[in-house]
Amino acid sequence: MFDVLNSYLYQHKNISIPGLGTIYLETSSAIPNPSTRTIAPPMYHFRFDKYFDAPDKDFFSFLAAEKNIPDYEAIKWYNEFSYDLRSKIRQEEKVQWEGVGMLRKDYAGNIIFEPEPETSLFMKAVPAEPVTRRNVQQRLMVGDKEKTNYEMDEWLQANAEKKRETWWIYALVAASIASLVLLFYYSNNKPQSGFSGNQQKLETTK
Repeated sequence: MFDVLNSYLYQHKNISIPGLGTIYLETSSAIPNPSTRTIAPPMYHFRFDKYFDAPDKDFFSFLAAEKNIPDYEAIKWYNEFSYDLRSKIRQEEKVQWEGVGMLRKDYAGNIIFEPEPETSLFMKAVPAEPVTRRNVQQRLMVGDKEKTNYEMDEWLQANAEKKRETWWIYALVAASIASLVLLFYYSNNKPQSGFSGNQQKLETTK
């Protein structure tokens, strides 16, 4: 019984139970694990919504095909199944939905759904080796312009080459500035005559 219903649930990610609500199958994304070089499988968990309980037409067509019965018999069978499920819950019985979770009634008469723990639905982690792609053209946004990675490489190389070619200009300017500083210094500190040497008078003996 539950295996047919679970098959629909896994494929369509939800199944509605008349008079009770809808069980949803939700997925969390696969997670890469660089330390083990694997990708963990996506995890699945179940959620219950008591405010929507109307199965769609496709569900009864699926049920009829799986049980190999006419559509009207599939509708009758599922309505009886849902009624039996509701009756058990009203009598304060816990109904275990195999592989999905448990339905029960709380003290206030509300339907409570306790889902099974998260599962990977029998999927396992897969190896994930990093791939380095060489010589692959990519589009990049540089400011407000779009360039390829090749164009950026050429631009960076051209700038580096230009710096190598013009280094001597900066060196020449620096040398010129140093020369001017030295010239200014010596022009303002030039030794004056009369103020240097020994100024003491010597008298000769007759």
